[in-house]
This record gives sequence, C-alpha cells and structure tokens, in this order.
Amino acid sequence: MTTFTPATTQGDVVGRLQLEGSRASVRAYFLSDRTRAGQTLLALIWLLDGGLQFQSFMYSRGFVQMITALTPGQPTWVGDSVRWGANTAGGNLTLFNTLFALTQVVIGLGILYRPTARPALALSIVWALFVWWFGEAFGMMFMSMAAPLTGAPGAVLIYALIALIVWPSARPGGLLGAQGARIAWCALWVLMAYLWLQQPSSGADAITNAINAAPSGMSWLSSVQNWAANAATGDGLPIALVMAAVSLLIGIGVAARWRARELLQLSIVVSLAFWVFGEGFGGIFQGGATDPNSGLPLVLLAYVMFGLVSRPDATPEAEPRDADAAVATD
Repeated sequence: MTTFTPATTQGDVVGRLQLEGSRASVRAYFLSDRTRAGQTLLALIWLLDGGLQFQSFMYSRGFVQMITALTPGQPTWVGDSVRWGANTAGGNLTLFNTLFALTQVVIGLGILYRPTARPALALSIVWALFVWWFGEAFGMMFMSMAAPLTGAPGAVLIYALIALIVWPSARPGGLLGAQGARIAWCALWVLMAYLWLQQPSSGADAITNAINAAPSGMSWLSSVQNWAANAATGDGLPIALVMAAVSLLIGIGVAARWRARELLQLSIVVSLAFWVFGEGFGGIFQGGATDPNSGLPLVLLAYVMFGLVSRPDATPEAEPRDADAAVATD
C-alpha cells in the first residue's frame, strides 16, 4: 500500500527557519557561554526573589516578626542593627517592602539586559550584603544556630559570590579571576565544614531536629523529610563528621584542581540534598519565603565553577562569544 505525505510548502520551511533562528538568537543572547548562562540563571533567581517579596505575607507584621526573630542571642551590634532595620521597615511596610521587591526585580532584569549587566551585578552585590546583614542577620553566623543543612552561611552571600565570578570580563572568573574564585569556593566549603562540627549540626538529634523544622508545603516532600529525619535519629554526630570531611574534600579538592569536576558534581548532589531535606526548597511552596535558600545558589555556583577548574588561569575559555565583548557591543 502506497502512502503519501503532504508536500512541505515554502511557508513551512520559512516558518521553521524563523523558529530555529529565533531559538538561536535567544541562546546567543542569554546562554552564549558559561559566564552568560550563569548571569542569566542568577538573574532568574533574583526575579524569583522579587516575586516572593510581593507575597501578601511580606506586607504583614509577620514579615517584621520573622526578621526580629533572628536577633535573640546575637551580639549587641548585630541584634540592635537588625531590630532597627526591621522596625524602620515596619513603620511603612507597604512602601519599604515594595521597594525591596522592585530592587530585586530591577537587578534581575538588569542582568538579563546585556548593556546593563555590569551595573546590575554591582547593585546585586551591594544589595546581597545589605540583605545578608539586615534580612538574614549574617546567616546567624554569630549565634549558635548556623547549620549548612538549613542554609548557612546564607543564600544572598552566595548570590554575591556568583556575581563576582560571572562579572563580564575577558578573563575567566570575572572580578575574582579563576584562582580567586577557587579560593573563595574553598573558603565557603571549609566554613561549612567548620559549621558541621558545631553543636547545631553535631548533636545526637541535631540533624533530625533540623529536618523536622524544615518547611514543606507538599505532602510528598513532608514524607521524604520524615523518612530522612527518622533515619538520622541519634546519629547526628557521625553524620556531621562525614559531612565535615566531605565539605573539606569538596572545598580543598576544587581549589587544588584535584578531581575538581567530580567534586563539583558531588557538591551539586550535596547541595540538592540540603535543598530538599533541610531547606524544603526554601519554603517557597509553603508561603512566607523570601528566597529559595542556599541549596539552589550552591548548585549555580558549582555550575559557574566548572569552567574554572580544567584549564590554565590565564587562558580565556574558548567560547562562541566573549561575554565582555557582548556587553560592550550589544
């Protein structure tokens, strides 16, 4: 039996070529190389944060109380400054919270638009440090509550580090350079190794308690968290020791470029475990979250680090289009 297929018309061919051309243009603009892809993904996270900041909860006293809850046990200068910031914003929460949300949206859109990528990245670094101080109380690093499993040392601090690395530049590693980026990566993971050995992470039931306190908002996620919490009961110390050793290996190995790609892949697995078990996707499905917490930014940080561990520091990555030139010409 002979079958016939409709002839492809000239219009079909033209339409298909236009679609492929549009896709290629989008890829060239937003994903032309690892640096630009990192910028784009960072911008999307900032846009997510801006959207979360527009939630009705953020316009309520609950938002102010969430921030002031970070102050007990802090050094005086930290507690007083965070309380001052929360009370100042609470005096006109509609105005200030709208400004907070719009700032993050402007950062995201500014990074996506090539000609404004540099100033937007600069603003993102300043804003991240501002939020790390007044919104996260330095990730609770100055009180005995900081734990990598639940997000320490703080999501926005990782945003700032990513911005420094994906800064449009002819050299790998942006403002830090490839070696500087590896040193910063090492410092971050060594810090997390240290935090794993502290009481909030190393107590017998510290892991179980942290997972039980994690947000959820989805029945399947709650089931997974309950399973993990039960499995970790009484084993907080050995888990903490293993995770401290793994964190040290990830940090030092990548910095030394020993099995760096494999260790970056391992860091992604570990970061996703943090994001699921200890952070509950940052609580974005439960409501009241201001960001996706540190697990997702850690994955993005690992992604941008892949291009900085397999070639000489002075040799720019061979890419279709240099990110610095793209910003200058577009």
